[in-house]
Amino acid sequence: MEAKIVIAHDIQKAKEIVLSQIDSKLIKIYSKDEFKVDDAKEVIQEAYIAESETKYIILVSSKYNTYAQNALLKLLEEPPRNIVFILIAKSKTSLLPTIRSRMQIQNYEITKEKTPLEIDLKLMDLSDIFLFIKEHKNISKIELKELIQTILQEAILKHKIKLNENDMKTFEYALELAELNSRAQNILSLLLLTIFEAKNRKRS
Repeated sequence: MEAKIVIAHDIQKAKEIVLSQIDSKLIKIYSKDEFKVDDAKEVIQEAYIAESETKYIILVSSKYNTYAQNALLKLLEEPPRNIVFILIAKSKTSLLPTIRSRMQIQNYEITKEKTPLEIDLKLMDLSDIFLFIKEHKNISKIELKELIQTILQEAILKHKIKLNENDMKTFEYALELAELNSRAQNILSLLLLTIFEAKNRKRS
């Protein structure tokens, strides 16, 4: 396997796929929430440990610090003998153009299995809504957009909740807000209260 950058929404799943493709016991993995300068120094030290066989150094992170990337730039351009780097990131833009230009890029389309919501939209009350929002307030933009779609599908298809034109516009607006990185708790509050009101409309 050659040096490359792997782009995937699910970076941990991408790591598993990459590992399954490597036929070597010489593998060093650096998995970080944010890859920082100290991590880069550790990688540089590891890269210069001489090996007679190919050693794979895999970096997995949602966020790569700019200074850390600059520290690795020369190493990625001219890696030591028998060293192969694989960088796994959520998006191309998380990596500097100078790094992207030095390595081939592969996009992994990893489809997640859809799991049912942890809230019953038909039976939920205000306390259920509060708890659900609290549990999901720190999710990523991608997870939030997927959750918005799941809420809409379950409301209409599973629970047969009748949403009017304004309700549907609220869901469209919620997706726009998610794309603009608005807070998940505000968006989820808006949607779940919209469904809560729609249920009550049906009864009255």
